[in-house]
Amino acid sequence: MRRRRFISLFGGAVVWPLVARAQQGGQMRRIGVLLPATADDATFQARVGAFLQGLQQLGWSIGKNVQVDIRWATPDAEVVRRHATELAAQTPQVILAFGASTVGPMLQATRTVPIVFPAAADPVGAGFVRSLSRPGGNATGFMSFEYGIGGKWLELLKEIAPKVTRVAVLRDPAIPSGIGIFGVIQAMAASLRMEVTQVNLRDAGEVERAVLEFAPAPTGGLIVTASPLADVDRDRFAKLAAEHKLPAVYYERAFATAGGLVSYGPDFVDQFRRSAEYVDRILKGEKPADLPVQAPTKYELVINLKTAKALGLTIPPPVLARADEVIE
Repeated sequence: MRRRRFISLFGGAVVWPLVARAQQGGQMRRIGVLLPATADDATFQARVGAFLQGLQQLGWSIGKNVQVDIRWATPDAEVVRRHATELAAQTPQVILAFGASTVGPMLQATRTVPIVFPAAADPVGAGFVRSLSRPGGNATGFMSFEYGIGGKWLELLKEIAPKVTRVAVLRDPAIPSGIGIFGVIQAMAASLRMEVTQVNLRDAGEVERAVLEFAPAPTGGLIVTASPLADVDRDRFAKLAAEHKLPAVYYERAFATAGGLVSYGPDFVDQFRRSAEYVDRILKGEKPADLPVQAPTKYELVINLKTAKALGLTIPPPVLARADEVIE
């Protein structure tokens, strides 16, 4: 049951060439795109499709007045750095970079080419901008979420699985949000009479071993926070929770559609679409230093009832009433 309808992107699957070829005539502008994902990632394809659609609605036509170079860099840090260096060397008019794992390397590669991020947690703390209202450098964009969302994830887990008293929080210690969000969750745990344990998201094998060690004791649950590894291995993370009968809360809807119990977080497709507006303004002469970093305007609560049933859970009616999407 869908509570919200989404626009179909280009009539189905989103497919485009790595670099759109320029046609003769008119001034050609160039946009670079750096993504911590593989080219066959349907979730990121939909996000980039929304960005391209946003550009089209603003009057940009790929191959006529704009050229787009999309780099599928995978989550591998070395590959991301290589692509960031290559994009910077080409000096496009603007670069779109998703998340801390790509924005950081992109800023190391250039302090002159404008950068727009569709999502970044704590861009001030990460050093991407000087302030949210006046970024001051060559980067601006949209926040993923504030750290307080970690407390909402913990409350949501307690609502849907009241017996949970032990929570493993999967977080990336290499990015500021991994540390900050865990701190918020840890601070709230006492008031909910819950005990939290951190599991570092460095590689899938390490996560599997940690969950295997955590799972046998009763009353356990999971919270999976944002990271490049989690984004790419979302199917594996959802399967891992299911195998060990652990109720889990995730930061993005793709986990729930992959079989995860529940997700709550920003609508990243919407943020990629909104990013096209900032790219358009920069292409028309505005500076990222003067464009304020914006907070998400759309959050999604997605519940997978099939997974709830498999876990023996009954989702409380008030939680169901708040859901934007229920998977049956």
